[in-house]
Amino acid sequence: MVKYVVRGGRTLHGEINIGGAKNAAVAIIPATILTKSVCRIENIPKVSDVTTILEILEELGAKVRLIDDTTIEIDTTNFRNAPAPYELVRRIRASYYLIGAMLGRFGRAQVAMPGGCNFGSVRPIDQHKKGFEGLGATVEVIEGGYIQATADKLVGATIYMDVVSVGATINVMLAAVLSEGVTVIENAAKEPHIVDLANFLNSMGAEVKGAGTDVIKIHGKSEIHGGTYAIIPDQIEAGTYMTAVAAAGGEVTLTNVIPKHLECITAKLIEMGVDVEELDDSVIVRSSGVLKRTNLKTLPYPGFPTDMQPQMASCLAIARGTSVITEGIWDNRFRYVDELKRMGARITVDGKLAVVEGVTAITGAPVMACDLRAGAALVVAALAATGVSEIEGVHYIERGYEDIVQKLTGIGADIHRIEVAEAEPAILVAL
Repeated sequence: MVKYVVRGGRTLHGEINIGGAKNAAVAIIPATILTKSVCRIENIPKVSDVTTILEILEELGAKVRLIDDTTIEIDTTNFRNAPAPYELVRRIRASYYLIGAMLGRFGRAQVAMPGGCNFGSVRPIDQHKKGFEGLGATVEVIEGGYIQATADKLVGATIYMDVVSVGATINVMLAAVLSEGVTVIENAAKEPHIVDLANFLNSMGAEVKGAGTDVIKIHGKSEIHGGTYAIIPDQIEAGTYMTAVAAAGGEVTLTNVIPKHLECITAKLIEMGVDVEELDDSVIVRSSGVLKRTNLKTLPYPGFPTDMQPQMASCLAIARGTSVITEGIWDNRFRYVDELKRMGARITVDGKLAVVEGVTAITGAPVMACDLRAGAALVVAALAATGVSEIEGVHYIERGYEDIVQKLTGIGADIHRIEVAEAEPAILVAL
């Protein structure tokens, strides 16, 4: 078992280089299936979700070659139209992008229900299904918990998303690239990684227009080619380190960022009394560690991201006054609150609403990460806490943060990644 041991109370100073966007990488890598050629992808983040999606491609016949720490080549010439490996697919949510890519190239896909973080219920794929069926596919759940999508031919159509869904928008984009005619996605998600995927597809010869707005048009092509592409910086990784500095205090420069993507996070931190200076491709975050209350509601981009909500809760737990957090995207995303309470936070949850009463200080405690961003929130809280915290469940954290221990150590945090033997179960012997 692996855990993080954090001795809090140290201010943070120095520089952190932000890696490639995890959410963009896990969409762009499956997109390489659409070409029978070689793609070179740069600025790849070193996180377990990316490792898993690459393993899936290799299991299905793709050749993956590591060029350097952040650059890979993927050759999908001999990619096989076969069921995606169950055990690998179940590890990550982004595995459902294989459906759109394989359906687009082969007219058939068979992929297990997605895994990843558990927010209390199976992640719905109804909008994905609606999109695929709009293009002419038949979608069903078959024995073994697999989603099977088949089509004799995919034909462009106008598809209206009943709710703004990042995953469904990406999946329909992937399926539509090689379809016949024009596909229009209305009420599309607008996140930066959707724009990044569109730019990647266009660099391969696809014709995707309108990404970043709520209407995306895709003119289908008979084929697309390989190419070279660099993934955008990770908005959520940068935001997480911004909250770490806000909570613990100090001054840290974050390099390799797109400040425009961080504006919704920056605005809230400034409201809380944090100084954020934007440069061309970096931001400087300065904080005394004394924070003001604010209210927060998560919304689809360009609103405040749900993936930053837990980390902000850690900051608000030590802010002066009472704050209200409204979760506008996911149900059951406040499961991490009980762990923050172990550290002395005062938070009351009612459905999608959390009331956070700021306390003067929180203290270190043994806590457990229950999902990726919840784990990041516990790291942020531990850095600001008095005393020592031990964080378990760090495999969730490492799904989305590359070298987090080294990066935090580099700016003065006292954090260590240690392996401990799991306790043997007690054996009762009847005498």
